Amino acid sequence: MGKQANLFAFPAIDALASALRAYIVQAQNAGFTRHGVFKVGVSGGSLPKTLAKALLTPASSAEDKIDFSKWEIFFADERAVPLDHEDSNYFLLKQELLDKIPAELGQPTIHPIDPTHLGDTQELADQYEQLLVRSFASRDSVKLPIFDLLLLGTGPDGHTCSLFPGHPLLRETSAWVAPIEDSPKPPPKRVTLTLPVVTHSVKIAFVATGGGKKDIMKEIFEQGNGLPAALVNEAAGERCSWFVDEPAVEGVAFPRRGFL
Repeated sequence: MGKQANLFAFPAIDALASALRAYIVQAQNAGFTRHGVFKVGVSGGSLPKTLAKALLTPASSAEDKIDFSKWEIFFADERAVPLDHEDSNYFLLKQELLDKIPAELGQPTIHPIDPTHLGDTQELADQYEQLLVRSFASRDSVKLPIFDLLLLGTGPDGHTCSLFPGHPLLRETSAWVAPIEDSPKPPPKRVTLTLPVVTHSVKIAFVATGGGKKDIMKEIFEQGNGLPAALVNEAAGERCSWFVDEPAVEGVAFPRRGFL
């Protein structure tokens, strides 16, 4: 068995955001070295607010610099709603982060869903997959798109992206992007990256905060139980890192690592 996921726990959100920034900058620079851009997938929930805290602070040194002009931002999952709807992950990221990026940091290229296909989630998923094909490579030359970094969260049920516990979609192996019409969490209609795409990312970072997460974190890290977030841990191993505050992992029996 490969090495385990990294669990980094911090006493407060400020320390977490600072470490998350350092981790993202490292992934950004590796992406620039690899192919001149940084391809990052982002989820919704409370994540965009934490990202804003991490990314909008001024650089502390030349090594700490973020160059958004070379970023390509994709969505790890999205709700089948208009882009200006309060349930839209794009709208949330725009509100919390994108609209606040200072001009001198450059502007990222954003890849939202195509809202003209909201009435047909299969078509919505197919169109987003085609966007990935155009950006990453043709499907006949790569089996899966490989993101430089995926930034994810997990819900109190252990779901991540729009991959839910016990859902048949967890067994999807051929599609890159799949529709879901029966999400147990509203809104029911969504599209999501599939598990193979998530687990093949160069790096994966989960952000989880608050005492409300400690029960599910205990289950993810101690039992697994086939929970989507645990499946990502198991498949990605040390390529997967968790940035959490202490209340989120209170009582969780899993070794913490020091963040350097």
